[in-house]
Amino acid sequence: MNLDKVIAGFFIIFAMTLNFGFWYGDALDMNMHSKYELFAAIVVNLIATVLKLGDKTQMGSVLIATSLVAVLQLIMAATIWTIYAEGDYIAPDHFGEIISLSSGALLANITSVILYIGDTLKSKR
Repeated sequence: MNLDKVIAGFFIIFAMTLNFGFWYGDALDMNMHSKYELFAAIVVNLIATVLKLGDKTQMGSVLIATSLVAVLQLIMAATIWTIYAEGDYIAPDHFGEIISLSSGALLANITSVILYIGDTLKSKR
């Protein structure tokens, strides 16, 4: 067992599940989405990105690209939340933008997990 692969896989999958947890629910009901979960998704995605930096293969480059896309979209979502928050309220159209950006990040996370699993299955023992 390769401990580095276990840790990297843990953070890649954890990033996806946190992002899904934030994304899941009515897109226009901000009470169903936690700003703390969005923050946790950003932090875990950043950790997953840093862990992928050591891989110098073509697959590693694609995995880093998917992580960078997810991080960028989640940071943009948090920025919109910060700019348009009025106390505990955000207008539905702005909250829809936040959930849309989170959806794009979730798609990048899913792509990353699929590539990671495919690379793991392809690798020799």
